Amino acid sequence: MKKTPMVRCIGLALAGCAVTPAVQAEDALLIRVTEGQSAEAARLSAAAVQSEPVERLAVNSSVSLSRMGGRGLDPVIRGQNEERVDVVLDGMRVEGACPSRMDPPTSRLSTSLAPVLEVRTGNRTLRWGPIAGGQIVATTAAPAFANDNRTIGHLTLGGSDNAQARLVNGSVATGSKDTFVRLAAGYDEADDYQDGDGNDVRSSYENTEGRVDAAWTADNGFFVKGLVSRQEERDVKFPGRGMDAPKTDTDMYRLEVGAPVADGGWNMMTWQADVDHVMDNFSLRESPMKMLTNSETRTQGARLTLDQTINYTKDIAIGVDVERNEWDATMLNGMNLSNEGSLMWPGVERDRVGVFVEAFHQIRVNTRLGAGIRYDRVEMDATRADQSFTPMPGGMMLSPAGLYASAYGATDTEANDDNVSGFVTGEWRFSPARVLEVTASHSVRSPSVNERYVAQKTMRGSWIGNPDLETEKHHKLEASLSGRAGNWNWRPTVWIDQVDDYVYRFDTRRTAMVNGTPAEVTDTRYTNIDARLLGVEAALGWSNGTWSASGNLASVRGENRDTDSALPRIPPIQFIQTLAWHHQGHTLEAEWQLARRQDRVDLDSGLDPSTSPGYGVFNLSGTHPLMANLSLTWAVDNVFDNTWAYHVSKDNLSDSGVFRVNEPGRTVRAALTARW
Repeated sequence: MKKTPMVRCIGLALAGCAVTPAVQAEDALLIRVTEGQSAEAARLSAAAVQSEPVERLAVNSSVSLSRMGGRGLDPVIRGQNEERVDVVLDGMRVEGACPSRMDPPTSRLSTSLAPVLEVRTGNRTLRWGPIAGGQIVATTAAPAFANDNRTIGHLTLGGSDNAQARLVNGSVATGSKDTFVRLAAGYDEADDYQDGDGNDVRSSYENTEGRVDAAWTADNGFFVKGLVSRQEERDVKFPGRGMDAPKTDTDMYRLEVGAPVADGGWNMMTWQADVDHVMDNFSLRESPMKMLTNSETRTQGARLTLDQTINYTKDIAIGVDVERNEWDATMLNGMNLSNEGSLMWPGVERDRVGVFVEAFHQIRVNTRLGAGIRYDRVEMDATRADQSFTPMPGGMMLSPAGLYASAYGATDTEANDDNVSGFVTGEWRFSPARVLEVTASHSVRSPSVNERYVAQKTMRGSWIGNPDLETEKHHKLEASLSGRAGNWNWRPTVWIDQVDDYVYRFDTRRTAMVNGTPAEVTDTRYTNIDARLLGVEAALGWSNGTWSASGNLASVRGENRDTDSALPRIPPIQFIQTLAWHHQGHTLEAEWQLARRQDRVDLDSGLDPSTSPGYGVFNLSGTHPLMANLSLTWAVDNVFDNTWAYHVSKDNLSDSGVFRVNEPGRTVRAALTARW
């Protein structure tokens, strides 16, 4: 019997009640960014708007979103993408299970309890690891019990016209500030949307989630927090790939304990995330030759930290963390899908142990200095690298180890990295309203599972990782000057990132026989190069309490220093202008999103399908209280129905592999939210 969406939501949420809960981290050094809204308002806007909470980051001009379909948007921060963008979900690091990144870590963000999102571009803390390109920190707020209320909750119903999207989500929490249990669930689905030209874009999906979190605090301050969640994605279409994702299941568990000690406290968190992913080329489309890839990833981790304040002027933190990752992906083909056509992730294992210490000192009333250092030992190996597979039934026997050797001469799949990262930062207040911040950092990133170990061989070419890659070293310097005068505020920023041993992906093309006919095939490889990224950003805002306006500009330039050419996936100059009106709980906002054309591209990388034109997109949105516990949120995106795409989006293979996946055309969304 097929379950209704509501039954599935409730079932998923209740499934966690029998499992040990997990954690909800609240770190003192975490600066939460809510785009000028409260956590509650951020949740409301997300419920009414996008298919994923990560879309809220589009208001940040230093962030671009790489689209491959209706879900799985992949953020690009200052020209850094994929593995260079670290995602922390309530203190937990989670990996995706798709070699083609149909399920980046940001797709795990909850839609029923939309988290507050922060974008970090530089190292100001090392407790979650060094920041190579960028870091997205998601924090889910605890339930806010007001007055004598012992039970609070919400229910949201919404939808949109483009793609006929529908959503329902809700939560209920009982207890108090110190002790509570919360149940949350959500369901959303959409059909294919239309772009500005009225063309259908393969983007339909179905997403269901359920979660239970709880907390208990003793009189002496000792606390236990936990969370269990499950997410099910079904029938997710991707025009930007030759496959779709009929099934992705994610189970996450977190447990956190801690207590005050001296002038601070200790905190220990453990977590586990299991992701199972299936992609194929026949469930949601017609294909003469069936292929299916079963992939999975397992992440287990633990972190212990101690924070102390000395003489009210010094903040010190020390900690140690361990993390274990396991990836496995096998592509099947043949008449009955019984042939192992590629071991795309041949049983890859990664063990990491890290230790850090950092301190901040208020040396004067107007001067604060900080520094930190971190050491990570990373060990990686492909445990199934010697196993054989046949790209086509009855064909030649190959192995991942053989592919590594033929592509790079690599004879050992083990990789051991000793990564030392650190930062020095200073903050000088020239006046109560003007602050200069300067941060210098050295961050080391180990190559990812794809970069070192992906192993795919088909008639159309190959995609092979390089076990001999060196670690990527980022040397960053960033300076910003923030200020405020009257109703005005501003923040210009300049930065540079010199990268040694940048992991560079590139394509080579050759002619080969495919089904008895000569055809061009593509081989994808990885190597180390030297690179440089530099950019400027500027933010200017004004507000008188009722009206507000803001403008944000970001420009980044990426250079391949080995060839004196462009790096791939570098966004063009972007500018976002907003104008908003606020009165007695009502909010109206107009947003104009602009981008210059990008003609500085790297076509050899396989990541830039072409140059891209500039665009201008106009959006409207609003929130209105209808009564004490009921509010309406609405939005009209792409008011003038333009056809546009982010430069960093994936190429649209259904349109001959040249054009990027377009964003939706004009879309009207609305949602009603009841709170109690």
